[in-house]
Amino acid sequence: MIPIKLVAAATKPGIATAAGSALKYLQPGALNLAALPPLSLYIHFPWCVKKCPYCDFNSHEVRGGFPEEDYLAALRLDLEMALPLIWGRKIHTIFIGGGTPSLMSAAGLDRLMSDVRSLLPLDGALEVTMEANPGTFEAEKFKSYRASGINRLSIGIQSFNARHLQALGRIHDDHEARRAVEIAQANFDNFNLDLMYALPGQTLAEARLDLDTALAFAPPHLSLYHLTLEPNTLFAKYPPLVPDDDASADMQDMIAAVTAANGYGQYEVSAYAQPGRRARHNLNYWEFGDYLGIGAGAHSKISFPHRVLRQARYKQPKAYLEAVANGNPVQDESEIGREDMGFEFMLNALRLNGGFAPNLFAERTGLSLNAIEKTMNEAEAKGLLYRDHQVIRPTEFGQRFLNDLQQMFLQG
Repeated sequence: MIPIKLVAAATKPGIATAAGSALKYLQPGALNLAALPPLSLYIHFPWCVKKCPYCDFNSHEVRGGFPEEDYLAALRLDLEMALPLIWGRKIHTIFIGGGTPSLMSAAGLDRLMSDVRSLLPLDGALEVTMEANPGTFEAEKFKSYRASGINRLSIGIQSFNARHLQALGRIHDDHEARRAVEIAQANFDNFNLDLMYALPGQTLAEARLDLDTALAFAPPHLSLYHLTLEPNTLFAKYPPLVPDDDASADMQDMIAAVTAANGYGQYEVSAYAQPGRRARHNLNYWEFGDYLGIGAGAHSKISFPHRVLRQARYKQPKAYLEAVANGNPVQDESEIGREDMGFEFMLNALRLNGGFAPNLFAERTGLSLNAIEKTMNEAEAKGLLYRDHQVIRPTEFGQRFLNDLQQMFLQG
């Protein structure tokens, strides 16, 4: 593993390189953004106790421990090296994801938040979300997390059914799932519960019971995900028997009815919230806002007046630490081309049930709405899209065939 002193030695040359990049991206280009969008910070923690068979995220089994001190030092240097790209811009939301960030010690999380506060201007109403998995919940540690500045938890429950948890390869059981929510309730007034449905062998009644159990805790926010067999996962290699399309559709209809009856509004494909409790960090993604990502495998989207930059950092923790030590953790860097900007925007914004205001397209892409006019006309003619002078949004039919609707803008 890379020693902290070696990582620290990279600070000055790394910042100089980033400053040079920032000057390059401030030059005239193909776009014309009247104003820069809101900026969020994403921090990736790449370790977890066990790799779940359905997971395609950048996560790695701990296997005897992880280098917390070295990784925290690298995160600070990564952030320092990225600062020239975002000079003067305020951070509106922070999301610490993984992996399982709740494996971090209380002292480690406090150090991370202190580093962020010392380096970045933060919005007064800052939302700071941390992902946490049952099985890593310790009441005292979570009190410390709250004291360090975490004000929202996102808890990876997935199911309250012991059999389904076992099928998903989760490290917690149904009792630990309930205990995790109780600890969250005791320390946080804002939290999200992640649930999955269409699980191996799951019936409609079992999916309903999972949802009812979650709703009994009155979470401000729910994320409800259809299990998908992603490439390069164990489930893709050895597919379990999952509910068919009709059974899955019945579960989706049940979820829509039950959440609505309990006062939760569906505002995105998988997101349901009590009034006023939408996830601001995720909304910034879907509204094509900016985000700086630090940590192993983190992605960034950073706007400048005349161009929009994408970055991806090295994925493997060891490679990431070495790259930070060498003064540049960014493995891939490219600009979003003018011809791709409409698709990139619509890929995100069409996930929002309520759609977006027409002027948001020009604000976030630097292009006129005329750039996608032809495709919008075609989507409207097919009954997939609704638009007027106030909003552009997918129809109910468009929501059901969202992939097809998004694909039209790639072709357009």
